[in-house]
Amino acid sequence: MVGTRSRAADESDPPGAELISQNVLGGHLDPCGTDPLTGFYRDGDCTTGVEDVGSHTVCAVVTEEFLDHQRQIGNDLTTPMPEYRFPGLVPGDRWCVTATNWLRAHFDGMAAPVVLASTHERALEIIPLEVLQEYAVDVPSDPGSLGI
Repeated sequence: MVGTRSRAADESDPPGAELISQNVLGGHLDPCGTDPLTGFYRDGDCTTGVEDVGSHTVCAVVTEEFLDHQRQIGNDLTTPMPEYRFPGLVPGDRWCVTATNWLRAHFDGMAAPVVLASTHERALEIIPLEVLQEYAVDVPSDPGSLGI
Protein backbone atom coordinates (compact mmCIF):
# COMPACT_ATOMS: atom_id res chain seq x y z
CA MET A 1 0.00 0.00 0.00
CA VAL A 2 2.93 2.29 -0.57
CA GLY A 3 1.75 5.63 -1.85
CA THR A 4 -1.42 5.86 0.20
CA ARG A 5 -1.98 7.71 3.42
CA SER A 6 -1.40 5.09 6.07
CA ARG A 7 -3.47 5.55 9.24
CA ALA A 8 -6.93 5.07 10.59
CA ALA A 9 -9.37 6.89 8.34
CA ASP A 10 -11.66 9.65 9.59
CA GLU A 11 -14.18 12.04 8.05
CA SER A 12 -11.43 14.29 6.65
CA ASP A 13 -9.79 11.48 4.68
CA PRO A 14 -10.02 11.19 0.92
CA PRO A 15 -11.80 8.14 -0.48
CA GLY A 16 -9.49 5.12 -0.55
CA ALA A 17 -7.36 6.12 2.43
CA GLU A 18 -5.60 3.15 4.00
CA LEU A 19 -7.51 2.00 7.07
CA ILE A 20 -4.83 0.19 9.05
CA SER A 21 -1.38 1.40 10.06
CA GLN A 22 1.16 -1.02 11.46
CA ASN A 23 4.17 -0.42 13.64
CA VAL A 24 7.65 -1.87 13.09
CA LEU A 25 6.73 -4.88 15.24
CA GLY A 26 3.75 -5.76 13.00
CA GLY A 27 1.08 -4.61 15.46
CA HIS A 28 -1.35 -1.71 15.40
CA LEU A 29 0.37 1.70 15.29
CA ASP A 30 0.03 3.33 18.71
CA PRO A 31 -0.14 7.11 19.11
CA CYS A 32 3.23 8.83 19.45
CA GLY A 33 2.37 12.13 21.11
CA THR A 34 -0.39 14.64 21.67
CA ASP A 35 1.39 17.27 23.79
CA PRO A 36 2.76 18.56 21.57
CA LEU A 37 0.59 17.12 18.80
CA THR A 38 2.95 15.26 16.50
CA GLY A 39 2.81 13.49 13.16
CA PHE A 40 3.12 14.68 9.60
CA TYR A 41 -0.68 15.04 9.61
CA ARG A 42 -0.67 16.44 13.19
CA ASP A 43 -2.91 13.58 14.30
CA GLY A 44 -0.68 12.28 17.11
CA ASP A 45 0.52 9.27 15.07
CA CYS A 46 3.60 8.66 12.92
CA THR A 47 1.37 7.97 9.95
CA THR A 48 2.65 8.61 6.46
CA GLY A 49 1.51 9.00 2.90
CA VAL A 50 2.52 10.34 -0.50
CA GLU A 51 2.63 13.91 0.81
CA ASP A 52 5.18 12.93 3.48
CA VAL A 53 8.31 12.91 1.34
CA GLY A 54 10.49 13.04 4.47
CA SER A 55 8.98 9.87 5.98
CA HIS A 56 8.12 11.20 9.47
CA THR A 57 7.75 7.64 10.72
CA VAL A 58 10.04 7.27 13.77
CA CYS A 59 8.49 8.01 17.18
CA ALA A 60 11.43 9.44 19.11
CA VAL A 61 11.66 10.65 22.69
CA VAL A 62 13.89 13.61 21.97
CA THR A 63 16.94 14.35 24.07
CA GLU A 64 19.02 17.51 24.32
CA GLU A 65 21.81 15.77 22.37
CA PHE A 66 19.43 14.70 19.62
CA LEU A 67 17.93 18.21 19.36
CA ASP A 68 21.44 19.74 19.18
CA HIS A 69 22.43 17.24 16.49
CA GLN A 70 19.33 18.00 14.44
CA ARG A 71 20.04 21.73 14.66
CA GLN A 72 23.63 21.10 13.50
CA ILE A 73 22.42 19.25 10.39
CA GLY A 74 19.94 22.01 9.54
CA ASN A 75 16.81 20.55 11.13
CA ASP A 76 15.90 22.96 13.94
CA LEU A 77 13.31 21.20 16.09
CA THR A 78 13.38 23.69 18.97
CA THR A 79 12.20 26.91 17.31
CA PRO A 80 8.40 27.24 17.18
CA MET A 81 6.87 27.57 13.70
CA PRO A 82 3.15 28.27 14.22
CA GLU A 83 2.43 28.26 10.49
CA TYR A 84 3.12 24.50 10.56
CA ARG A 85 1.45 23.97 13.94
CA PHE A 86 4.92 23.29 15.34
CA PRO A 87 5.47 24.44 18.92
CA GLY A 88 9.21 23.73 19.18
CA LEU A 89 10.43 20.72 21.14
CA VAL A 90 12.08 20.25 24.51
CA PRO A 91 13.84 17.14 25.85
CA GLY A 92 11.32 14.45 26.75
CA ASP A 93 8.82 15.33 24.01
CA ARG A 94 7.67 12.46 21.81
CA TRP A 95 7.88 13.44 18.14
CA CYS A 96 7.60 11.76 14.76
CA VAL A 97 10.98 12.43 13.16
CA THR A 98 12.15 11.59 9.68
CA ALA A 99 13.69 8.17 9.32
CA THR A 100 16.67 9.58 7.41
CA ASN A 101 17.54 12.20 10.03
CA TRP A 102 17.10 9.73 12.88
CA LEU A 103 19.41 7.27 11.10
CA ARG A 104 21.96 10.04 10.55
CA ALA A 105 21.84 10.78 14.29
CA HIS A 106 22.42 7.07 14.94
CA PHE A 107 25.51 7.06 12.72
CA ASP A 108 26.74 10.19 14.53
CA GLY A 109 26.16 8.65 17.98
CA MET A 110 23.28 11.02 18.85
CA ALA A 111 20.11 8.97 18.19
CA ALA A 112 17.12 9.50 20.44
CA PRO A 113 15.22 6.66 22.17
CA VAL A 114 12.46 5.15 20.02
CA VAL A 115 8.95 3.96 20.88
CA LEU A 116 8.65 0.90 18.62
CA ALA A 117 4.89 0.47 19.04
CA SER A 118 4.47 4.03 17.75
CA THR A 119 7.03 3.86 14.92
CA HIS A 120 5.43 3.25 11.52
CA GLU A 121 6.46 0.14 9.59
CA ARG A 122 7.61 2.29 6.65
CA ALA A 123 10.58 3.38 8.77
CA LEU A 124 11.95 -0.11 8.02
CA GLU A 125 12.44 0.97 4.39
CA ILE A 126 15.29 3.14 5.71
CA ILE A 127 16.31 1.78 9.13
CA PRO A 128 16.87 -1.90 9.97
CA LEU A 129 14.67 -3.17 12.82
CA GLU A 130 17.75 -4.30 14.73
CA VAL A 131 19.03 -0.72 14.83
CA LEU A 132 15.70 0.64 16.07
CA GLN A 133 15.56 -2.08 18.73
CA GLU A 134 18.89 -0.86 20.17
CA TYR A 135 17.11 2.38 21.12
CA ALA A 136 13.74 0.93 22.12
CA VAL A 137 12.14 2.44 25.18
CA ASP A 138 8.78 2.18 26.89
CA VAL A 139 7.95 5.72 27.87
CA PRO A 140 6.90 6.14 31.49
CA SER A 141 4.33 8.76 32.50
CA ASP A 142 7.28 10.86 33.71
CA PRO A 143 9.81 11.02 30.84
CA GLY A 144 12.25 12.76 33.20
CA SER A 145 13.02 9.37 34.69
CA LEU A 146 14.74 8.48 31.40
CA GLY A 147 17.53 10.94 32.20
CA ILE A 148 16.69 13.30 29.35
